[in-house]
Amino acid sequence: MKLLWLQSGGCGGCSMSLLCSGAQDVLGLLASAGIELAWHPSLSEASGDEVRAILADFESGRTPLDLLCVEGSLLTGPNGSGRFHMLGGTGRPMIDWVRSLAARARYTLGVGTCATYGGVTAGGINPAGAIGLQYDGNQRGGLLGPDYRSAAGLPVINIAGCPTHPDWVTDTLLALALGQFGEADMDALGRPRFYADQLVHHGCTRNEFYEFKASAEKPGDLGCMMEHMGCVGTQAHADCNIRPWNGAGSCTNGGYPCISCTEPGFESPGHAFGRTPKVAGIPIGLPSDMPKAWFVALAALSKSATPARVRQNAVAEMPVVAPAIRKTGLK
Repeated sequence: MKLLWLQSGGCGGCSMSLLCSGAQDVLGLLASAGIELAWHPSLSEASGDEVRAILADFESGRTPLDLLCVEGSLLTGPNGSGRFHMLGGTGRPMIDWVRSLAARARYTLGVGTCATYGGVTAGGINPAGAIGLQYDGNQRGGLLGPDYRSAAGLPVINIAGCPTHPDWVTDTLLALALGQFGEADMDALGRPRFYADQLVHHGCTRNEFYEFKASAEKPGDLGCMMEHMGCVGTQAHADCNIRPWNGAGSCTNGGYPCISCTEPGFESPGHAFGRTPKVAGIPIGLPSDMPKAWFVALAALSKSATPARVRQNAVAEMPVVAPAIRKTGLK
């Protein structure tokens, strides 16, 4: 299978994340499944005329294009012309190339939230006209339109994340190569369900503090960051704390609140990322599937039962009280 990777309006962070794959030799991993990287702007040696020839062969159909990966948002400005981002040396806007190549591709993948929904480059007043491949925010449409289907009959596969976890990319590509990925494996926003059917909350090391509503009050505290510090891990669809980066890291594990970077519109929450907006003392962003009345009742009950150890550790940078030691065996 031939894989072509294009970078549009973004920072390149998803490619950098991919290089941190636990496989270490990412290209070797893909090759073992029969995937050949035809060209990547940062990882390939080809440039100039060589690249133009590669693109021309894919566009004409002389070389079958199996996997088209697009990283970064699609810049449609000014006035829909796309001339804010010209593909160097071709005299054509990137959006022109993407439309043409997506029409040939067996599978089209958006890598990162910029490519999937617009992401950070679509924030604010969005003067560049940044949009995703098949979504503009949470609305279907995007550059390719709501009805786009690749040659294999699938809509754009949205590997959302800012950046994406390297395994989300490699697992999706390997599943496609093995013929084990179909539309049923995508959620309502086009994301692979193997990671999007999880919540960042699952596996979070701060879950004991969450259960007792023992909250962090400042950066560095060990407590749950939902109540005061803007963490939306209970709503964000991703398995970050089940399969951490480099086997150990995640945002919440590093002391940073989850900002829900796999969701459309995360870049413009309407408040500071590190602050939890509230109404009458109740966080606006409640956990997924939980009615407000239930949350209020549960929070009150949990706080009344919080062990002193949990309460003290929640506002400390390191555990100050160890769990009690109890005798085991029959009582």
